[in-house]
Amino acid sequence: MRRLGTAGGGIVLVVVVALTGLTLLLGYANKARCTGPEYDAAGRSTPDYGVRIDRDVCYSDIQYLWLGREIDQHVFPYVSGSITPEGRLAGGAVEYPVLTGLLMWAGALFADTDGGFLLGSALLMAPFGLLTGWMLGRLARWRALVWALGPPVVLYAFHNWDLPVVACAVGAVYVVHGRGERQPLVDRATVAAVLLGLGVALKVYPGAFVLPLALYVLAHSRPGALHWRGALRVPVAAAVTVVAVNLPFALAGYEGWRASFAFQQQRAVDLTTNSIWYWGFRPGSDPGDAAFQDAVDTLSPALVLLSFALACAVGWWRFRRSGTYPWVAVSGAMLCGFMLLHKVHSPQYTLWLLPFLVLLAVPWGYVAAYFAADAAMGIGIFRWFYAVKTGEGAGIYEGLSAQAVAVGVWGRAALLLALFVLFLRSPDPLAEGATVAGAASARRTPAAPGAPPG
Repeated sequence: MRRLGTAGGGIVLVVVVALTGLTLLLGYANKARCTGPEYDAAGRSTPDYGVRIDRDVCYSDIQYLWLGREIDQHVFPYVSGSITPEGRLAGGAVEYPVLTGLLMWAGALFADTDGGFLLGSALLMAPFGLLTGWMLGRLARWRALVWALGPPVVLYAFHNWDLPVVACAVGAVYVVHGRGERQPLVDRATVAAVLLGLGVALKVYPGAFVLPLALYVLAHSRPGALHWRGALRVPVAAAVTVVAVNLPFALAGYEGWRASFAFQQQRAVDLTTNSIWYWGFRPGSDPGDAAFQDAVDTLSPALVLLSFALACAVGWWRFRRSGTYPWVAVSGAMLCGFMLLHKVHSPQYTLWLLPFLVLLAVPWGYVAAYFAADAAMGIGIFRWFYAVKTGEGAGIYEGLSAQAVAVGVWGRAALLLALFVLFLRSPDPLAEGATVAGAASARRTPAAPGAPPG
């Protein structure tokens, strides 16, 4: 594992965090273009909010959801919530896990307009973006500038409530690899599992990283032996965290708590999902085609789980050959599998992938290509929505916006597939460095007479 020198490391961290702060400010300014200058009685920005969000490419879920989830009425989430048979959320229910629901509620506490809600939410989440930059700087030095200066941070930092969950995922890696080996690996991994459990209570996806972390502990806690008990602590710690966070909400208002899961299960593949399932099966992928929707509801999660199994298996094969289980690389590959095969692909998911481009030293050509495809999708989709609304150049052969969407969807899909393979073939600098350091420490410190190994 690479460590920062005192003087040089301080400069790296100052620069990375400062530039992250500037990028976050640009991200907020980008979304704030859609707020105001006036507001109607419900606190919705006027004039022409519905036009500007697409034409000016400044849409955010944060501003949009000011209305429709009773956030504007400051209703505490989940407790009195429900979901109708038609899939409409009511009574304070939201479509996200409970910690994100709390963030939404807290961001609106002092707001009476969608602009105030955007600002309050940005102030809550910006520290998580800065913390992520700091941890990536500690783990990867100047490579962390991919985060600090990344166009996705400008486009999506305040598109939805994703900065806290990214901080949890990166925090798990930092706890295992960024603080040296003063504590046993099992203890560090247990703390990391708690962070991944908190991530599940924010946006679910960090839960996928629990299995490769457990396999890393299994392989590396005891030199020359598998540590089953230590490995089991990882999923147990993550599960206990998830239950501890969710149980109060489930007990206080089960229907409202369950509504967030039911909403996602009922969500149809349509134009807004931006996935290969919609674009790859036109015109059969229309939301009204019940047979297609039911098939995707089964096939998509099955393929996602298959990609997870494949990634973990390849990681174990690498461990058997090299002596190192590349858990960060396997986690990155699993995320690629999810982003490629899940029925929904929201623009801000790129923030989830960005730390892996930093930590796994992905070649710059791949980084630039992914940023280009992502920008084509993230900008093109809203310009295309505007073209559809106005009836000007909405066809695939009629305008650049529709063509940009096509390039973005399929370019991104191809790159996710390439990154899945690349991650599983590339070195995992953090895991390999920690394994070497741990082996050296074991050689320097022999076990006391009669003490068990490991």
